[in-house]
Amino acid sequence: MTAYVIARLVTAGFDPDLVAYLRTIDATLAPFGGRYCVHGATIERLEGDWPVGDVILLGFPSIEAARAWYASPAYQAILPLRQAHCQGDVILVAGVAEGHRGVDLLTARPSA
Repeated sequence: MTAYVIARLVTAGFDPDLVAYLRTIDATLAPFGGRYCVHGATIERLEGDWPVGDVILLGFPSIEAARAWYASPAYQAILPLRQAHCQGDVILVAGVAEGHRGVDLLTARPSA
């Protein structure tokens, strides 16, 4: 099942370290089937208090592939370049099966 790495990051600009990170990250994604779904798009807040920052959404064929990418020596080698210049949050979340519907959550709850 598809998995996603979601980041909300704030950066002060594209310094040389961040440029090096951006030039290198694609090569770290490829061996794990990772791809950009969203990259730095402007958000439109519909509800709530979404914090300031760029949204990055990476898709992977499985949660195992996403974990393996994040832990890979290639990504770990460039991760400090981003962390030194970007603040924010990064999470990993499992996707749902093809054809999933909202009502499907009710089948897991006997009292619903």
